[in-house]
Amino acid sequence: MNFSQSGISGSTQFCYESTPGSCHKITLPIIARVPLYLFLGAVITVTVCGNLLVIISIAHFKQLHTPTHFFILSLAAADFLLGLFVLPPSMIRSVENCWYFGDLFCKVHASTDFTLCTASLWHMFFISIDRYYAVCHPLRYRNKITVFVTVNMIFISWTLAAVSGFGLIFLELNKQDIENSYDNPDCIGGCFLALSAASAIITSLLFFYIPGFVMICIYLKIFHVARRQARSIRDTELQRQTAEEKKNTASLKREMKAARTLGITVGVFLVCWSPSFIYFNVDPFINDSIPSILVDALVWFAYLNSAFNPFIYALFYKWFRKAFRVIISGKIFQSNSSSIQLLTN
Repeated sequence: MNFSQSGISGSTQFCYESTPGSCHKITLPIIARVPLYLFLGAVITVTVCGNLLVIISIAHFKQLHTPTHFFILSLAAADFLLGLFVLPPSMIRSVENCWYFGDLFCKVHASTDFTLCTASLWHMFFISIDRYYAVCHPLRYRNKITVFVTVNMIFISWTLAAVSGFGLIFLELNKQDIENSYDNPDCIGGCFLALSAASAIITSLLFFYIPGFVMICIYLKIFHVARRQARSIRDTELQRQTAEEKKNTASLKREMKAARTLGITVGVFLVCWSPSFIYFNVDPFINDSIPSILVDALVWFAYLNSAFNPFIYALFYKWFRKAFRVIISGKIFQSNSSSIQLLTN
């Protein structure tokens, strides 16, 4: 993923001038490199800082220690680690058109990248299940989605992601039936994740298309039930309600709002990652003829999803905005600040 076939003007050099078999390198003019570094650096900064705020908020404030918020915490951790460990080397590779960190770190980088992105997907999948029970079966929700069940789901998400990510790269399952690989032994200074047609299709089906389709079906069901419940709430609000009925109505409204917000989060995830997975499926059949600059753009568009999530929470969640103000103002260091009430009853 580089600019070698982008058509951007620059001087043709090699990644390692004194090393035979080095990859060709197109050195971009400073007028192009500086804006790219600034933009990609801003994406990394927003990704790291935004998700760190989410992590601190949920970890610190006791009122947010609920199954749904634990899912959000773990999802933010995946996005935070992506921004901290994966995106900086990817930025240098994209702008400099070379990989300067060695073959072993190339494998680790590719494996970590795949692991964290897949972890995000599985978190989204289990979040949809959480929201399904909260909206469609509210009376069974507390018994079905306990903290213990939530922790197990989070553990499964990370385990599946790590096994698939590191297994795919280090067992070289992605190189089945192809000669080229991510470290490209015929070209020193390259780090490219190459997938055969079979591995691209299988990987996409297992880790994107099938879970994505199931999530869409679940949220369609959730929103269908939510519309029916919204009509019921409007009808009951016209009548005189007991205190218990008012409490149940308020609780249901919160769950429906949370479902809508997390549904938007899932939708943004699918929109950001769809182009990259389409590329992975198409590229093996057209002999890698897609320009490298377009490939880079697709990958960074997918990475943007990790920066978008904190903005979605800030836009739709009052608790996140309140937590943000407490953290920025320094009140978080006061005694008993963890007991501040962020959620309204």
